[in-house]
Amino acid sequence: MAKMKCAVEGGCPTDYVAVTVSIVSFIMLLVWSTFPFIVHKVPRTKGSGFWIPVIQVVASFNLLLSIMMSNNFLKFEKRHWWLSCYLWAVWVEGPLGFGLLLSCRITQAFQLYFIFVKRRLPLIRSFFLIPLILFPWIVGAAVIHIKKPLNNRCHMSAQWTIPVAILHSLYVATLVGVTAAVHHIEFRFDELRDLWRGILVSSISIVVWITAYILNEIHDNIRWLEVVSRFLLLVLASILVLAFFSISSSQPLLSQISLRRRESREFRTMGQALGIPDSGVLTQREQNSRIDPNEPLDKLLLNKKFRQSFMAFADSCLAGESVHFFDEVHELSKISENDCVRRIYMARHIIEKYIAAGAAMEINISHRSKQEILSTSDLTRADLFHNALNEIVQLMKTNLAKDYWSSMFFLKFQEECDMRCNGYELEQMTGWNYSPRLSSVHGTDDPFHQDHLLKNSECDNDTDS
Repeated sequence: MAKMKCAVEGGCPTDYVAVTVSIVSFIMLLVWSTFPFIVHKVPRTKGSGFWIPVIQVVASFNLLLSIMMSNNFLKFEKRHWWLSCYLWAVWVEGPLGFGLLLSCRITQAFQLYFIFVKRRLPLIRSFFLIPLILFPWIVGAAVIHIKKPLNNRCHMSAQWTIPVAILHSLYVATLVGVTAAVHHIEFRFDELRDLWRGILVSSISIVVWITAYILNEIHDNIRWLEVVSRFLLLVLASILVLAFFSISSSQPLLSQISLRRRESREFRTMGQALGIPDSGVLTQREQNSRIDPNEPLDKLLLNKKFRQSFMAFADSCLAGESVHFFDEVHELSKISENDCVRRIYMARHIIEKYIAAGAAMEINISHRSKQEILSTSDLTRADLFHNALNEIVQLMKTNLAKDYWSSMFFLKFQEECDMRCNGYELEQMTGWNYSPRLSSVHGTDDPFHQDHLLKNSECDNDTDS
């Protein structure tokens, strides 16, 4: 008799187990999503790359909470409007829960399709696309709210349950269809694997979930079945929210900094993560080269060591975004034009970091140059950032270059350069097996060879290409 009572009023032992599982899963979701920001101090980006994962977390919370509130997991008397079945079972669980969760993932897959298949930025902004995808669910929730088919235990008859289950499946099928359209792309950050894994796990969960949902809605007179079905409903929903969450689609570089990848801290820049040759590495020629201040600034900036010194100076003046932009565009130029996927990754990264409105390090360029980049029909173009780069170089010449030549940063750079050059010359000197005696066999024994050695040990003024 007690079991029958808890089946109706809530508070069965299995109910508390399911609630515990859902709480633990949501805590894991929070830890997973905030780990890079809290532990690795990754700066927060703006735009859809940040807000879509946040919306997914909120939708996951809504879904789990709505299932608990509408299926009698806890002992609440529905005397207040905020405990209404139509609030939790219809609106929070539907459009604000499952529907919003799937809409975010479909939007992410849609963005991947446009960027990597069409090679351009999406025509529809994400804050328009998500409500558009969510609209059918909003209409369905409004119809149910008007018709009011729910009983006092938030259950509905078969004629309403089956269409709702079909709507669940329709959103999963849409996600599968959009994901299939990008399956041929060789992604570098596991986006496709994460999408398919989420679809596989969620599809299995959906099958069991819909079965439990239907049994819970239709056979509400069988008490033990009601308890078991709602237990499965919440537990599988907890698994679903963990399986669906992924940041690889929105922020590829950030996805490398997670609880699962201990080696991720090696990737400080997108260039390193993409495996661009010599990204962040000084070559022997660069390490031992002097620079001529009379040369054009854009040519000097091709020298990695000089660029680092100039960047440190610009950062100290709170104007480093221009030099960082030059640095990453230079990294992009190292990628072969035939390597479309890596060029798209790098171009997308540069646009989101420097070009897009409200970007973390938005640069000061003309509206014309910005629109030329944002509206491009080919993200792999070699001259995509050409005009913007010219404007930035002129800006650096005007605002930074003159002050840099008289700064401590330049003096320190010259001093380090002289020390490296002298050390390089000494290394070259000691590298020869010098002997004062004459020899017709070993050229290194020739005393006249010393002059030739000193002439060839001067620092090279060439910069990296």
